[in-house]
Amino acid sequence: MTATSLPPNSAPRVRVRADRLVLYTVLVALTGLFIGPFGWLILSGLKTPAELAASPVHWLPTDFQWQNFADAFNLIDFLGYARNSLIIALIYAVLVTLSSAWVGFGFARLEAPGKKTLFGVLIGSMVLPQMITLLPTYLIFAKLGMVDTYWPWVFWGLAAAPYLVFLFRQFFAGLPRELEEAAIVDGCGYGMIFWRIFLPQSWPVLSASFVIAFTWSWGDYIAPQLLLSTDKLTLAVAVMTTYVTSAGTPVANLQAAASVMYVVPILLIFLIAQRGFVAGMSTTGLK
Repeated sequence: MTATSLPPNSAPRVRVRADRLVLYTVLVALTGLFIGPFGWLILSGLKTPAELAASPVHWLPTDFQWQNFADAFNLIDFLGYARNSLIIALIYAVLVTLSSAWVGFGFARLEAPGKKTLFGVLIGSMVLPQMITLLPTYLIFAKLGMVDTYWPWVFWGLAAAPYLVFLFRQFFAGLPRELEEAAIVDGCGYGMIFWRIFLPQSWPVLSASFVIAFTWSWGDYIAPQLLLSTDKLTLAVAVMTTYVTSAGTPVANLQAAASVMYVVPILLIFLIAQRGFVAGMSTTGLK
């Protein structure tokens, strides 16, 4: 071997290192792309109104305005709006997770005429924009006297969600058939099979579905704005509508500071449930 020659196995190692370097570079770039808007939101919450309106853009605040967060918290009933959001999100997330699990179990383990067609219709409903069904839904709830109450979120939760039904259906379809056959031999009905055997094993999908449903409800702006009065408004609506001047102009720096505090609960929930969330999203495609 000459001084300039490489060991026999060095070329593959160099190639692997180069591939890893490219992969890490792409991952860092994507991480910055996704984290960048949230970082800009934090910086906007630490600026003065003049700095936000300045041209050219002031990337960093001259003096960090930490008082903006205190003002955003104290100028409105922040905790009250957050409580309303939490109540609605918990009601919807718990009910829609359980109802979607039940429907997904039926599609995965039960046989009935037209099941595949019905499942196709269910999946097809995922492409319908919310705005198409919002007005008819509002008219129905208005006729039933449920406007300005939390009952709409109860019924939405009981009605299941097509995407979550799909997740549960994929997970339950991958469980061994012997589980339910043994339970049927022991005298269990399908209701008991679902509650005692299948549902306890589906904790990854339960975790993922709960996080997804909670995020949907917590971040919803249109439905609370349309259905609820000022006393029952959610934090999402309050952040966008209450930080204004006497002339009706939005106070952007306070909105940004309030938005940061508004996002924090979702981040905490994801950090707590991230293992189950990732496991649920990765196992629903395995059969």
